[in-house]
Amino acid sequence: MSRPRVVITGLSGLTPLANDIETTWKRLVAGESGLGPITHFDCSAYDSRIAGEVKDFVPEDVIPAKQARRMDRFTQFAVAAAQMLMRDADFRITEDNAYDVGVILGVGLGGLQTIETYHAKLLQSGPSKVSPFLIPMLISNMGPGQIAMFTGAMGPNIVTTTACASAIHGIGTAYSEILLGRITAAITGGVEATITPLGVAGFTALKALSTHFNDDPARASRPFDKDRDGFVIGEGAGLLLLETLDSARARGARIYAELVGYGASDDAYHMTAPREDGSGMIRVMRNALRDAGLAPEAIGHINAHATSTLLGDRAENRAVKEVFGSHAKKIKISATKSMTGHLLGASGGIESVFTALALYHEMLPGTINLVEPDPECDLDYLADGSEKVACEYAMCNSFGFGGTNASIILKKWTD
Repeated sequence: MSRPRVVITGLSGLTPLANDIETTWKRLVAGESGLGPITHFDCSAYDSRIAGEVKDFVPEDVIPAKQARRMDRFTQFAVAAAQMLMRDADFRITEDNAYDVGVILGVGLGGLQTIETYHAKLLQSGPSKVSPFLIPMLISNMGPGQIAMFTGAMGPNIVTTTACASAIHGIGTAYSEILLGRITAAITGGVEATITPLGVAGFTALKALSTHFNDDPARASRPFDKDRDGFVIGEGAGLLLLETLDSARARGARIYAELVGYGASDDAYHMTAPREDGSGMIRVMRNALRDAGLAPEAIGHINAHATSTLLGDRAENRAVKEVFGSHAKKIKISATKSMTGHLLGASGGIESVFTALALYHEMLPGTINLVEPDPECDLDYLADGSEKVACEYAMCNSFGFGGTNASIILKKWTD
């Protein structure tokens, strides 16, 4: 029996570039940076003092004030992005379809801000000052949980927490649930909000963050460049509405792209570093190609994980060359973290949104700050800016701590 076709009928985002996906996309293809000095807290004593913050976000504009106070920032992002998503898709959840709509969301660290706030109160004033909402605010599954409460979606409600691969694993899980016939639609993607004192301190201690460009934040995220010195932490949300083609056609929905393949793998190697030969990344891309039933030569575009770390960028470059052989040089590769920073658990969500829009608009985003490529990073990274290119298939990669890897493949929609 043939499996159902799954299409993307809605997109939304809150990003360091803008608080809506339309403006984010325009700034992205224009090659603008959303990075700047950290303003969420006093970071003067930190080695890394730059981030990709979501700016001018007022949760009370979209969430009743009492409810907003009982949410961590990551959950506020999730609810706001979900409301934008439903409007973009013109999708309504009713008594008739509520059980057929799932919410499956990637979240990396959850309510880190809440943990820090209430730990300080506990130490300063004792346990009586800890809010009864502490646990519901900090747990990762409150992102999809609150989305369900606001939208009425009563299908499977799941959070995937696999570090920086969380969102694509969430998308892949939602895709699998639809393929199995358990649901006909899913709100999916990723969300994260960890630009906090402890979050930045922890990543800095790992020597993972950029520290050389504090005085020039827009230049700090430099995927594949020889002067890259770590990633720039970001925050935000990127959501997609997945739907069976039959459902989308029945309601006359706009279709951005078709989701045709998903792969997962693990390096089984190191807590934070990838295998230098990229073998786990090789497996995950081949798994996605096999799931889609495609030859490597079918892929015309890749939105790379490309965090701007020394080992990660080199390993991904090697993996692409191994998977795609001589075709690798023909693939147009975007490293959009050069403009947004690394949104951690949300990164695959917003980058999947970018990949869908790249196919839909036939416009592939460029990679900024690639001034002098690392000699070991020798593919076409669109360093000269965005290109108007029509391609049929595109891949989006995410690789996380613990060696966890995820890839999806999208197909340009043609009716």
